[in-house]
Amino acid sequence: MTPAHMRPTLPEKPTQRVRTALIVVAVVGFTALTMTPRIGGIDVDIASIARNWRNGADKLLQMLQPNLAFVPRTVGPMVETLQMAIVGAVLSAVISIPLTLWAATPTNPNSVGRAIVRTVINVVRSVPDLVYASILVAMVGVGALPGVITLFLFNIGIVVKLVSEAIDSENHGYIEAGRAAGGTQFQINRAMALPEVMPLFMNQWLYTLELNVRVSAILGLVGAGGIGRLLEERRSFFAYEDVSIIILEILVVVVLVEMLSNWLRKRLV
Repeated sequence: MTPAHMRPTLPEKPTQRVRTALIVVAVVGFTALTMTPRIGGIDVDIASIARNWRNGADKLLQMLQPNLAFVPRTVGPMVETLQMAIVGAVLSAVISIPLTLWAATPTNPNSVGRAIVRTVINVVRSVPDLVYASILVAMVGVGALPGVITLFLFNIGIVVKLVSEAIDSENHGYIEAGRAAGGTQFQINRAMALPEVMPLFMNQWLYTLELNVRVSAILGLVGAGGIGRLLEERRSFFAYEDVSIIILEILVVVVLVEMLSNWLRKRLV
């Protein structure tokens, strides 16, 4: 045997601090490479901020002088935005229940059917909401309908994905007990699984309602109804004093909806 003093000394494992430093260096280096146009990175012209600062300052100055007389014109589009958000959330809430139960392993032992549902949901989630809105506006015309359909698809992808994954990660002894008692999968899902996961559904539905108010304001930029359509109109006319009013209203409404959502979440979840 080799004497202890002659055995090769193994290098010490890097400490957590060294590993963290290496990760930071790697991330910074990769970021620098992606910002280098000569090797195919994006061209980030930071100097343009200095060259065009006066233009930006003028726009900001206009926005700091909101046109309060424009408020009455924003009421209708803002109400439409809220209506789109609520309708999209409610429709997706109804459809998301069976889709989620079909997408989760404990509530759907059929691997083929489960794979089909998950694939469809992944496809729905992979398409950005503005792409949906743009296509739907071209198909059904300008207005609230393409916005509602877009929000419906947007919400379905979120709710089914998050809730089904939560169901997969939890302990489901009650499902095994139901099967042992001779219940069918439909009976088990209706009588045992659904009441157990309903708080998860409620939490995600309220979350999508909050998101819908923000998203619906953006969808109007491509003609999908709501306050965003008015925002794009005023921006195209360089009426930034009106734009600031719209932005302030969106901010207030989003905060109020979030407060309402938190209040409901404490009482329902």
